[in-house]
Amino acid sequence: MSASSLSWDQAVLQPPVCDAWKEVMEGAAYHLASCIVLLGYMGGSGIFGSLYIFGLLAPGYFCYALWGWLSACGLDIFVWNMLLALACLLQLAHLVYRLRRDTIPEEFDLLYKTMYLPLQVPLEVYKEIVKCCEEQVQSLVRDQNYAVEGKTPIDRLSLLLSGRVRVSQDGQFLHYVFPYQFLDSPEWESLRPSEEGTFQVTLTAETDCSFITWPRKKLYLLLRKDRYIARLFSSHLGYDISEKLYSLNEKLFAKFGLRFDIRLPSLYHVLGPASSEGEPEDCEEPPPPASGQAGASEPPPQPPPPPPSAPRPRPSRPDSDLLASGNLLRSSPHPPCKGRAPLAPTQTPEL
Repeated sequence: MSASSLSWDQAVLQPPVCDAWKEVMEGAAYHLASCIVLLGYMGGSGIFGSLYIFGLLAPGYFCYALWGWLSACGLDIFVWNMLLALACLLQLAHLVYRLRRDTIPEEFDLLYKTMYLPLQVPLEVYKEIVKCCEEQVQSLVRDQNYAVEGKTPIDRLSLLLSGRVRVSQDGQFLHYVFPYQFLDSPEWESLRPSEEGTFQVTLTAETDCSFITWPRKKLYLLLRKDRYIARLFSSHLGYDISEKLYSLNEKLFAKFGLRFDIRLPSLYHVLGPASSEGEPEDCEEPPPPASGQAGASEPPPQPPPPPPSAPRPRPSRPDSDLLASGNLLRSSPHPPCKGRAPLAPTQTPEL
């Protein structure tokens, strides 16, 4: 066997025994370094645990390097500990960079915890959504309009973060928009990607408000690219529109005692005046002929009447201008019927 193999076997299997222990203890730098390294290895997991570990290991190895340079007088001790301290500093810089990259503004962080975290949406997906709105929070001062009826184009989708917005149509109040509700969800759902339109309601800030907005074309590209985000927006928009419908239905019930079926495509079909038999008329059908002209024209066929039931008082329907506020899709391309007022019991409609 060669001399090198014999020396390695002797160093590993038969190491030299210390002749005598040193009576003088090492310097303070060595003991300080050992204490710091011991504390450093008590860190936990995660990014903050890693910050704690490498934040203590770096000064610990630096103290070892000082001990090797000043007390032990060993160049190898100094070099190795300086390399270890430098590696810890580089790891610290990488962790700080990751922490700053993953940090989002306070408003978006609160939005994530309120709307997306309960649905277990990954943070990476949420960042794609925030990136689409350019991470900008816009503001509205009190009495400032977000949209004007018949003038503002539907070219974005916005979500209210703080404040309160009043929605009105023809000067009549419809409902409020509260924080973490969409400002224009009915308008967004009423148009296809290739269609254009304008708001049919006016949205006015009642208090100082802040909101985020997604440009329409940019958001459509994101929804087309990522189906998970598309399903996420679909669920949020559907829930938001249903909340608005419920608020409108409760408002009408509290004022007139009428509760409509919100599953209908538009409340315009049920908000018209009752006919002489107490049945609602359709928006496109002409009124029934007068009693004096019954023989001149054949009345249109009517469906068979429902089975008789116990009579009960039926509340009169309000006028169409007030009930037009119940439109489910505020920006539907089909305008509502105008000028339809409830008839008196003895009044005959004119052709």
